[in-house]
Amino acid sequence: MSRPLDVLTAALNKKVILKVRGQREIRGILRSYDPHLNLYLEDAEMIYPPKEEEEAVTESLGNIILRGDNVILISPP
Repeated sequence: MSRPLDVLTAALNKKVILKVRGQREIRGILRSYDPHLNLYLEDAEMIYPPKEEEEAVTESLGNIILRGDNVILISPP
């Protein structure tokens, strides 16, 4: 049986999608994390949901450190 942090360890150096507070999504390469779920992402992008008939918009964030208490969900590859 795997533990939640084992899943994160397996996702290191791979692209993940995060749902964070404020109904936002961030996509990037997970480089590291700590026990508080603070995450270091490379090549991160903010994904804004589409409005009506428009497509989703992305904004490049570069390399970021995301505080763990903002994370709602992590989708590993």
